[in-house]
Amino acid sequence: MAPPPGPYSGTSTLALLARASAFSFGLVYGSFKLKYLKMKAKSQRKAEAKAHH
Repeated sequence: MAPPPGPYSGTSTLALLARASAFSFGLVYGSFKLKYLKMKAKSQRKAEAKAHH
């Protein structure tokens, strides 16, 4: 008979919860970073356009 899953076995609720929250944090962080980079690129283009006029 196998022992009950421990906190580091990867099958416990805690481990699943930690993995899920880390994954969702990664998604949120990634989307924010993407938005920020897009905004930054857009403002740089605007600044360059102004400089040319």
